Amino acid sequence: MKLRVFKILKNTKVEGPETRYCIWVQGCSIHCKGCQAVHTWTHKGGKLYDTKTIVDDILSQKDIEGVTFLGGEPFEQAEALGEIAEVVKKAGLGVLCFSGNYLEDLKKDVKNQKLLSNIDLLIDSPFEIDKLDYSRPWCGSSNQRYHFLTDRYNKTIFENYQNKVEFNIYKDGSIFMNGMGNFKDIMHKVDLTQIIK
Repeated sequence: MKLRVFKILKNTKVEGPETRYCIWVQGCSIHCKGCQAVHTWTHKGGKLYDTKTIVDDILSQKDIEGVTFLGGEPFEQAEALGEIAEVVKKAGLGVLCFSGNYLEDLKKDVKNQKLLSNIDLLIDSPFEIDKLDYSRPWCGSSNQRYHFLTDRYNKTIFENYQNKVEFNIYKDGSIFMNGMGNFKDIMHKVDLTQIIK
């Protein structure tokens, strides 16, 4: 099965508990006002990957606690992500997934069942710019909800984690910032010359 991907980070510490393999899917129909990832909205962009190729790459990583699916809207490619989640869960990795939809609605669609049954922590609900709130880990607005679907993670995450961002600088000079926070404000304040040194 194929998965349309915007970006993969094989080692990140700001997209969930501990160190994670992170997949931003390409394509989202929700279009939340103020979204920081508008470049992931189009369903025509990104790159197609075979799910087996991604699974093999995840399982070859050292020292990751789990995987994170975000985007884009992961549940618009639920079947492909369900295949990935099922295998990595069996391998002992944790699965965190974001969605701009509500869990109650996701449960109604049979194509979502494999993915839902292999998620440890689901953070759902659309981003709402008028409820901007960076006080909780990995969330941008106060309406977003945490669903602990297994006992792998629990409410201690609120004590142990806070929102952070990472800068990834590539050989071609491009920079990718990920994590959660006010990206525009951060870009105005940060001196990239200090990061590059």
